[in-house]
Amino acid sequence: MAKTKSAYFCQSCGFETAKWLGKCPSCNSWNTFVEEVIEKTTAKVPTWKSAGSSTRVNKPSKVATIESSTEKRMLTGDQELDRVLGGGLVLGSVTLIGGEPGIGKSTLMLQLALNMGSKRILYISGEESEQQIKMRAERITATPTADCYILTETSTQNIFKQIEELEPEIVIVDSIQTLHSAHIESTPGSVSQVRECTAELLRFAKETDTPVFLIGHITKDGAIAGPKILEHMVDTVLQFEGDRHHIYRILRSIKNRFGAAAELGIYAMNSSGLREVTNPSEILLSQREEELSGIAISATLEGARPMLIETQALVSTAAYGTPQRSATGFDTKRMNMLLAVLEKRCGFKLSARDVFLNLAGGIRVEDPAIDLAIMVAIISSHEDVSIPSKFCFAAEVGLSGEIRAVNRIDQRIAEADKLGFERIFVSKYNLKGLNLEKYKLEVVGVGKIEDVFSALFG
Repeated sequence: MAKTKSAYFCQSCGFETAKWLGKCPSCNSWNTFVEEVIEKTTAKVPTWKSAGSSTRVNKPSKVATIESSTEKRMLTGDQELDRVLGGGLVLGSVTLIGGEPGIGKSTLMLQLALNMGSKRILYISGEESEQQIKMRAERITATPTADCYILTETSTQNIFKQIEELEPEIVIVDSIQTLHSAHIESTPGSVSQVRECTAELLRFAKETDTPVFLIGHITKDGAIAGPKILEHMVDTVLQFEGDRHHIYRILRSIKNRFGAAAELGIYAMNSSGLREVTNPSEILLSQREEELSGIAISATLEGARPMLIETQALVSTAAYGTPQRSATGFDTKRMNMLLAVLEKRCGFKLSARDVFLNLAGGIRVEDPAIDLAIMVAIISSHEDVSIPSKFCFAAEVGLSGEIRAVNRIDQRIAEADKLGFERIFVSKYNLKGLNLEKYKLEVVGVGKIEDVFSALFG
């Protein structure tokens, strides 16, 4: 009887070692090694056919002699997904989509498969039965007429047999953690199984120019489950975010070899599936009948998409000895820095005040151009003086209280002008070479934070 061979794998990065280690030498994580059976069969296990790939020899080529050509893209019919992918789905690409349970990953992929009627799509599910997928398909569309095939299978060898017979143009796998390969004897979802199954699907995608979507689980920390090498192997990594108690979902690009990695797509979840939100500024701005203090509008930029976001702040007397600092959708450390600037440069006593910050719509923003709107909202709440609803802000604030310029200011101003705003506050250094005559709204250039407060509060 053959002896069972095993190895230890790091659950964080996939590093393999013959014995257990307390600390991973690759990613420096502690207590992440688990033992897995890795005995590989000597016989040839049927997998994706790669005729001649073992005998092919690649030779080095000069950069100057390599012919450059634009990658062939396929439009999915989903404008938000096409934008996040960089203009469409690249042939032969492997895209990984991660997100919390119940956020809508399977709905998004099934909706994609049902809307591309001219393409033959194979939807592989290792988590749901055919009847469950049929029920979801009927909820998304009343009469599913797309050329979409459902396969409930977890063995990669059986999957590739069906792929050879069907010859699909797009393959969707839900999820990669449920697949298992006969090459590896460990359980599905383990580091070695996820890595081997992804490698087989990656080889299939590159050799046949067939796009592959992989749905991935995430850990309690929000990272995609499995080894970190999984994200390195694929071409594109997308994160599907949102609160299950709200209807809006955000599709964010984390890695993209064929486009920008800062794009954003917004959907609204309803009873009939996911609906594209083409103008996110309208949903991120609340419709209020009266002016309220502690609210300021910021002109931000996510990738190539300008958005106007409502910033809400609440400043109250601290009930306990240590004041509270809480921010939703914004970095708390950066908020503390802005509070220190207000206290040092502007003389506002906020050290004994509770400060709560919220970005409307459940969106998270990392654009530094939101700094000025946050500071204005905090002072508006502190002084209980409302900001006119037709004013917006787009500038970064430095530690000395200076108003710094931000990039692509013309797109921010154009978005505010389109939504009917009357005045926008920007850095005076952004006004150089800017044609203000084509805008209806007033563009106010400021150099210091004191100039903003004197213009707003007198």
